[in-house]
Amino acid sequence: MKPLSSWPRNERQKIVGVFTDIDDTLTTEGVITPDALEALHNLKAAGLMVVPITGRPVGWSMPFASTWPVDAMVAENGAVALIHNKQPNQVNKIYQQDLATRTHNFEQMQRIAQKVLQEIPGTVMAQDSAGRETDIAFDHSEFHHLSPAQIQQVVHLLHQEGMTATVSSIHINAWFGDHNKWHGAQWILKELTGRDLTQELGQWVYVGDSTNDQVMFEHFTHSVGVANIRRFEHELKHLPKYIATQERGAGFAEVAENLLPLLN
Repeated sequence: MKPLSSWPRNERQKIVGVFTDIDDTLTTEGVITPDALEALHNLKAAGLMVVPITGRPVGWSMPFASTWPVDAMVAENGAVALIHNKQPNQVNKIYQQDLATRTHNFEQMQRIAQKVLQEIPGTVMAQDSAGRETDIAFDHSEFHHLSPAQIQQVVHLLHQEGMTATVSSIHINAWFGDHNKWHGAQWILKELTGRDLTQELGQWVYVGDSTNDQVMFEHFTHSVGVANIRRFEHELKHLPKYIATQERGAGFAEVAENLLPLLN
């Protein structure tokens, strides 16, 4: 990972949009900090598209999608998105899977969740589970701690059940389907603009902090890890191209500060 300060000026000048993780990237101790929120406002004011993309549930995401200065929010690791409608502070949900598929998958996921809780001692569901529609999540670092060995046990069992599973900075997320943050990013840009993200990767940057961001680090031409990504560095096969000096929300604000002087 190169220092963020080494990101060439001519490359930063081409940026038209920012995709970003939320937990421990925009937020600090679970709350968006004033500097990160101001960075979102400033990026939007400068004319950039801004889309948070998160493993958090759609129910948890709705109040933030409706009030933060963003173009849309993609939740549940790419399965569902929230886009603004014509009413102030209101959003509509759109899905990658049809209702019949979601209904079937939901039933199977509840069965598998109970199997994990019964077979792996110490596991608990994430506290935001009530807001989830297309995945399940287990807490490993938000309010409850699991050891690396326990995390791997959970991931192994989920894979045995045919699920996709990723580990974020706080949760183990699992779902049925091949969608992920990368597919979600392509999908939402097509929904919002009709454009193909793969044809303009040199104009976008992704900001993240953990292992479930590595699919984005792998695909994006420009990617930045906030400084707390060092926690997961040894687990990442695909690292971000650059790393900020600051952690969490301050690190995101640092990314914005590297872009904004070139966009005014």
